Amino acid sequence: MSLTHHDIQIDGVNIHYVESGPQAPQRPVETLIFLHGFPEYWATWHRQLDFFANKYRVIAPDLPGYHLSDKPTDTHCYTVPNLISFMAKWITAVSPGQPVTLIAHDWGGAIAWPLAAFHSHLFTGLVILNAAHPSTFTREMINNPQQRSKSGYIHELIKPNAQQLLTQDNYHYLVDKIMRSQQPDVFSPKVLETYRQVWRQPGAVNGMLQYYRAMPQLAQAESNTTNNESIAKLTQRQVKPPSELSIPNIRITLPTLVLWGEQDLAFVNENLDGLLHYVPSCTIKRFADTSHWIQHERPSEVNNAISDFLTSIIK
Repeated sequence: MSLTHHDIQIDGVNIHYVESGPQAPQRPVETLIFLHGFPEYWATWHRQLDFFANKYRVIAPDLPGYHLSDKPTDTHCYTVPNLISFMAKWITAVSPGQPVTLIAHDWGGAIAWPLAAFHSHLFTGLVILNAAHPSTFTREMINNPQQRSKSGYIHELIKPNAQQLLTQDNYHYLVDKIMRSQQPDVFSPKVLETYRQVWRQPGAVNGMLQYYRAMPQLAQAESNTTNNESIAKLTQRQVKPPSELSIPNIRITLPTLVLWGEQDLAFVNENLDGLLHYVPSCTIKRFADTSHWIQHERPSEVNNAISDFLTSIIK
């Protein structure tokens, strides 16, 4: 596979992305766009890019705030409504006039769910890897103490000292607490050193944290139920008691495939319950003994599942 690197300006923000595809195709080919999550970058998808590039046009960006893309300092840029509008413009720019299949993980998925709901004309289909649907996730945050506990790390990421927390001791927090895999050899010392180089890009750690600072609603941590006022002041009213959260009504009519590692440290599996209510044309494929990092741990199975899905939706 031969990757080419590109940059494009959207609303004054430069987005870096990589692209590949079949050489001299006989007919137009479908475009697949891959959106990464925290704390990764475009290369999280290298096994998928390599697998699909012989048949499809494949594109993977560094999201705003990450790696080689611009890192706006205004937190508003990272609000979900702004990210939806921004990424819709970016997709239109890189694939003008042609719907794409969107494949997304983690924060990329948090953007992709509402993006597919509100800009469905841009897409042929949607593939989500371990990213909870906003409606079921909020429901679980309200009703499920285990989900609130699993989301407790977010409270650390929105504290004033979060950037120091992530960078100290050669990114110890990111390596040891966030990038924990069911397969220890997935994130080898060599791979982790590549990630450290990505995180060392000027402004990259702050850019990654902006997504959490801009989250619209977050349930208070289980351990902080008696300290509401201090928590609220610290996070400028971002953190609320579960009873004050509201469940968004995000409905998607596109053909959708959800690939889900059941040993996810960030999401409870109950996030899949009732998903068909919001996404009626949805197929769910579960992976036992697989963590949040499903595309790293099960690349062949993920690629084959996506390939089968594409065959079923692309005529």
